[in-house]
Amino acid sequence: MKLRFSGHLVLILGGSCELAGKLAERLVVEELRPILACRDERGVQRAFSSLSAIPGRFDTARIDFADRRTISSLFGGIEGGPDFLVDFAQGHMETLIGASDPELVQRYFAENVSFRAEMLRTACRVMLRKKRGRLVFISSAAASRPNAGQGFYAASKLASEALYRNVGLELGSRGITSVILRPGYVDAGRGRKYMRSHAESFIGRMPFGRALSCEEVADAVTFLLSDNARFFNATAITMDGGLTAGK
Repeated sequence: MKLRFSGHLVLILGGSCELAGKLAERLVVEELRPILACRDERGVQRAFSSLSAIPGRFDTARIDFADRRTISSLFGGIEGGPDFLVDFAQGHMETLIGASDPELVQRYFAENVSFRAEMLRTACRVMLRKKRGRLVFISSAAASRPNAGQGFYAASKLASEALYRNVGLELGSRGITSVILRPGYVDAGRGRKYMRSHAESFIGRMPFGRALSCEEVADAVTFLLSDNARFFNATAITMDGGLTAGK
């Protein structure tokens, strides 16, 4: 299948993560220009290191979910604005509800929900000027089936899903659509560490007997960005090999 794209610039939030790097490599194959937005200079250096095989084919930028000022500087620094937005960004907070620190909880939701709402407001206004835009939010199968200790993570993912879903509802008629991808366990980052420490129980729960690869997630996101997937709008798609389909 030949993929078609309405646009060229792809802004990737959470640009220093392993999945973002694999997606950037995949987008370059489609002759798109990824812009990897990272929290700090250390993240930018990780992005450059992971993409050393494609120098000059991508850009980097900065966005700090704890600093509202970085929203305007990010979007103001992209000439013409992005045509696509892929959101991998997510803070880490795994703790039991009864053992949580109220101040940390407040900060977590401020960064992962309130900040995201303001970022989306800016992104939508930029895309409205272009009269087109496609947004993909990377959620998690844990949004519907969390493990113990993932209550805050799941809650922030669900709240963010609602924001992205409503972008598609409110602006679909104006050329701006959104879709949510819920991957299951991915062989990358924190998921890889968890699976290695729970190998015996994990394998038995997976219909495929393994986790998703970064390449498989990158392929799926690339398809969802394309015009071929335009009618996937304001909805969530689970990609977990059947993990959450049964008990």
